[in-house]
This record gives sequence, C-alpha cells and structure tokens, in this order.
Amino acid sequence: MQAPSRRCRWASLPSPNVREAASMYGTAVAVFLVILVAALQGSAPPESPFPYRIPLDPEGALELLWNISYVQEVVHFQLLVRGLRAGVLFGMSDRGELENADLVVLWTDGDSAYFADAWSDQRGQIHLDPQQDYQLLQAQRTPEGLSLLFKRPFSTCDPKDYLIEDGTVHLVYGFLEEPFQSLEAINTSGLHTGLQRVQLLKPDVPIPAVPSDTQTMEIHAPDVLIPGQETTYWCYITELPAGFPRRHIVMYEPIITKGNEALVHHMEVFQCAAEFESFPHFSGPCDSKMKPERLNYCRHVLAAWALGAKAFYYPEEAGLAFGGSGSSRYLRLEVHYHNPLKTEGRRDSSGIRLYYTATLRRYDAGIMELGLVYTPVMAIPPGETAFVLTGYCTDKCTQLALPPSGIHIFASQLHTHLTGRKVVTVLARDGREREIVNRDNHYSAHFQEIRMLKRVVSVHPGDVLITSCTYNTEDRKLATVGGFGILEEMCVNYVHYYPQTQLELCKSAVDGGFLQKYFHLVNRFNSEDVCTCPQASVPQQFASVPWNSFNRDMLGALYGFAPISMHCNKSSAVRFQGEWNLQPLPEIISKLEEPTPQCPTSRSLSPAGPTVVSIGGGKV
Repeated sequence: MQAPSRRCRWASLPSPNVREAASMYGTAVAVFLVILVAALQGSAPPESPFPYRIPLDPEGALELLWNISYVQEVVHFQLLVRGLRAGVLFGMSDRGELENADLVVLWTDGDSAYFADAWSDQRGQIHLDPQQDYQLLQAQRTPEGLSLLFKRPFSTCDPKDYLIEDGTVHLVYGFLEEPFQSLEAINTSGLHTGLQRVQLLKPDVPIPAVPSDTQTMEIHAPDVLIPGQETTYWCYITELPAGFPRRHIVMYEPIITKGNEALVHHMEVFQCAAEFESFPHFSGPCDSKMKPERLNYCRHVLAAWALGAKAFYYPEEAGLAFGGSGSSRYLRLEVHYHNPLKTEGRRDSSGIRLYYTATLRRYDAGIMELGLVYTPVMAIPPGETAFVLTGYCTDKCTQLALPPSGIHIFASQLHTHLTGRKVVTVLARDGREREIVNRDNHYSAHFQEIRMLKRVVSVHPGDVLITSCTYNTEDRKLATVGGFGILEEMCVNYVHYYPQTQLELCKSAVDGGFLQKYFHLVNRFNSEDVCTCPQASVPQQFASVPWNSFNRDMLGALYGFAPISMHCNKSSAVRFQGEWNLQPLPEIISKLEEPTPQCPTSRSLSPAGPTVVSIGGGKV
C-alpha cells in the first residue's frame, strides 16, 4: 500500500460519504450561526457578533475574536489563521505555560485534517481529551488562510479543562509546521509557541451616552523607537494648556499605531502631584538612569488600558475631574511594549484618547487605594508557592471618612509586582463577608487594566474592605519585602468610585513593634551567628533570617494575628484624626464560600473523538 502524502492536500475533494456528511454539517452550521447572531444581539454591537479581538502572535499570523453568553455560560471563539501550514493549537493554562494546558488542536496527517479538544501533560505531550468540550461550529477558508469558529462552556467539570472565570486568562498558541500521524505524536516543546493575556469574560455593562459637548485630547509619546528587547516601559511627560479649566473625563480609548497592535501591551496616564509647580519633560525608558526623580510623583491614575480592552466609560452620573485650580497640569504616559521577537527599528506613537466635557456631572469620581502600605515590614519568604499577605481598610476608617450614604465602586485596578499570582478584595459588614469587589485568580503584573465591575458595589460607613494577595517566590533566595522597587512587592486595589471623598488611601501594615518581637524570636531559636539585630534595617533583618519551616510559619502567623498600623489618609497624605497604630485586626466571623462551578447539563453534541475537518471542498 502506498503511504499517504506527507503534504497538506488543500485542493483535494472529499469522498462521496464525506461530501454528504460535510453538506449536512454545513447546513447545521448555517442554522447555528443564525441562532448565534440572534442570541448575541443583546450583548454585542449590531455591527459584529464578535465585539472583542486581539492579535495573539507578534507577527500577526494568529488573531482571536470572541463573544460571551452569560445566559448560556459559553464563550464563542473565532480563530483567524494566516499562512496556515499543517495546523495550529490554541488554549489556556494557569500562567501561560504550554505544559498542563487545556488545548484545542487543528492538525493534518498529510491526508485528512482533524479538530479535537486536547490537553498537554507536564512534559508538553499532547493527549486527546475523552470529554470533548470544545465544539467546532465552522471551518472556512479565507483569502489570508483559515477561520475556525468554535465554542466552549465557562466550566466543564472536566479535570483536564481550564475553568474560565473573571480576571486574567493566559492564552497559549502554537503552529504546526508539518503533518503528524496522530494527536499524541505532537509535543509542544518542538513547536513555535507563545502566550497572550486577556480578560475573556468582559462585563456586560450598558454603554452610557457621551455628552454632545464632548471634546477629545490625545496623550501619546511622539515617534518612539521601540527598543529591541522583550520588555520596555516607556515614560513620557506632557502638560495641559496653560489655564486649562476644570473638566470631567467621561470616557477614554486606546490609540494604537497601525502595525504595532501586538507590541503595545498596556498603557496608563498618570497626573502629577499638585504640590510641584513644574515637572521636567522626559521621553525615555522608565528605568533609565536619566529619568528625573520628580517623575515618581506622577502616580494619580487618570486612565489605564490593556490589550483586548475596549473604550472605558464612566457612569452617566459621574466623571473624573482634571484641570482647574489645585490640579497639576502635568501628565505622565507609561507604555508597556512587549516585544518577544526583539524586533528592531519599529516606531510607535500609541497612547490614550481622553473624552471630556465642560458639563460637569452630578458626582466627581474618585480613586482610592486599598491593600498594603508600601513598607518592608510586609515580606514574603523565599521559596514560597502561595504566600498570602492581607491589607485592611477598617470599619473605624470608613465610619469616619465615608459619607452617610456611602460610596459606589464601579471599577477596579489590581496591582502587585512580579511575584503576585492572585488578588482579591472582599467587602465585609458586621463581621461577615458580603461580596467580592474584584478577584483575579490568574493575576499577572504584566497585564494591568482598569476593569469595570459587573455590578456596582456600595460601601457604607462601618464596612471593612479586605485585600489579599498571593505570591510565588520559588525562584528567589532572599525575602521579598514590600516597597516601590520592581523586585520588591505591593498589594493594591485602586478602586474607582463616586461620590469622591477626602479618603484617598485606606491601607494597613503589621505593627513594627510586633515585627521586632518576631525577629527577637528568630534570634532566640537559631544559632548565634544569626543576627536579626534591631539596629539593622528591616530589609537587612529579613535578609538575615534562616528560612526554615519554623520561621516561615511564625511569620505567616504573625501577619494573621498581630495588630496593624492603619493609614486612613486624605488626598493631602495627612491621616484623618484619631489613633491608628496598634489597631486590632477586623474580626470576621463568616467568610464567603468559593463558588461551585456549574457543569453543562447536556453533552449530546460533543463527539467522542476528533472531528474530521473539510474546508470548502478541500482539506487543510
């Protein structure tokens, strides 16, 4: 018997039985697409059933479009593949690794093409998933290559599948350059692969109308030569016109230089501190030794965008004030370039377009910092896989600083540095956790954006806001202390709310005196050549700790019971009047239960194995 061709036979015709099956399949797909469009009309703009799209690879060979049905708890995907050779894989994993990933694979054996739900093991070997939860809806040729339309439930209750939930999703992909006789013959280690981060489950929030007198302002760094390195944070200082009056920002959107869509990863616009009359103009890498020190005082967030995000709208009743007396004219734009191929010679003028109005809205929107104070007293031991630090906004602070009617949180931006893995803020009332403000179980410091909440969270005087961050320091030899440096850590939730109050920072840290008791205990229970001496700085003391299981457990216990120092601060950085040191931890008598994933009720449409793919009379 002659061996099958090792080449993808794009122009060959299927046999009669396959042609008949393809005809029936095509009819079913056409019917489904009509139903799909009708079902999504309530959540998608009328011009497209797929309102969200991102490039996956830096060269633009792979693009993802998607939409969400919260009623069905299903995500519909469209994968556009340009210049397809022998196949493609796409999927999700915990941190963007190709091992232990949940995958969908299109491949050819040189004769026929197949589509299947698969998974990879810890060695990157791919296996067919016996529970096929990715359902192929359409495979169609395009002038550039191939379009795949498929869907998958949020939760499948399959242990090999990724649970699609709120927060960051790490998408993985790979290109097959040659045919494989079986799915099991594929190993991800030999493929051209990559990852992209995105928020898949976009909130289904109505878009408010923009006022008729809306004007725009573009904040962008002119003609940046993107460095030929994987990661660059570019800082640029600009200023508002002299005498610029007070205005309300009502929305903003990204401006991406054409051709750089896969390189511009996220952007933020900060307003500088009003106490300085001027700031030096600067355009260069944020970590440059030439960056003026004063730029560190430009930290008040006006806008933040990340890859995959659309325009950000403020609620109709609120706007973010900028300009006018008492406000700095200086703004800092920060652009994160993700350039994994280290492409050189590419120029960029991306930025953010602000939409603002002179018709001030009923409420000023405010931004409040929750979580931990930037201090080295909060530290993570080295070699930890999931060490948790927690910061509090206590009932005493909210009782004193919030208006009787409370505030309403409508958006949130979570923030840690490089070792952060999970972040969550919970609202508690009367000692009971009531609701999640924001949660990201797959958080990445490389993907930060202001996210609209699915539901506005109301915070009343006397409520407690608890922000917890989970860290992984497996690759570190010394303790990671809190601080501003990128190798130090933070645990922050910047919540966007209205009406604006004087409370700008509501954060905590362990009491310094109790931390010294911990260091004294370390000295007593370890050899004499260990010295966590009081005269040394806190980072030096942590650097001297021998990290055995006792010292690790004791530090975790200290953070779980010791009194805290509260920062209940006004925008002037002055604390509200009162005693804020040696405060007891808020008592929580009832915690929220982890949500139980809902399993799909029917699997009747899922095939038992790979689906044979026929595309317009030819095979992939």
